[in-house]
Amino acid sequence: MKRGQVWVETVIYTLIAFVMIGSVLAFVKPKVEEMQDKAIIEQSIGMMEDINTIVLSLVHGGAGNKRKIELGIKKGILMIDGQNDKLIFEIESRNTYSEPGEDIYYGDILVHTEKNGKLNIVTLTSDYSEAYNLTFQNGDVIKTLSKGSTPYKLFISNEGKVNDLTVLDFEVD
Repeated sequence: MKRGQVWVETVIYTLIAFVMIGSVLAFVKPKVEEMQDKAIIEQSIGMMEDINTIVLSLVHGGAGNKRKIELGIKKGILMIDGQNDKLIFEIESRNTYSEPGEDIYYGDILVHTEKNGKLNIVTLTSDYSEAYNLTFQNGDVIKTLSKGSTPYKLFISNEGKVNDLTVLDFEVD
């Protein structure tokens, strides 16, 4: 009779331990994902600043200059908007990076957070329309780069001035 009681107690204690571990994971996992998303957003801001630095160096270097940057996109998408001359990074995140519905600037980068159910859509935008004409492979098109296991090799070249705007052409290898 005692042997049966030991087994019942062992099973009950094991089940209690599993329930406790499950409840801890149910609370901790969303917080970990939120912190990961915040880190990705901050890395993406750094990526956008790096692109801006390259653009400025290309413009100062004159027509014919070309630079390469490697972009690792772990989550979200990067859009090269040749029609509106903007670079846009968009990520669906658990992290509320800024006040939802409000626009804030991080340097030259516009940060906009929009609530979408339990998640947020965080959009980072660099607007080059005042001074530059962005193109993708010499066309005014929208190119989307999504997450990938290997970094993208993005080439940016200064194609000279047209209508007082410096033409910056983007290529992906």
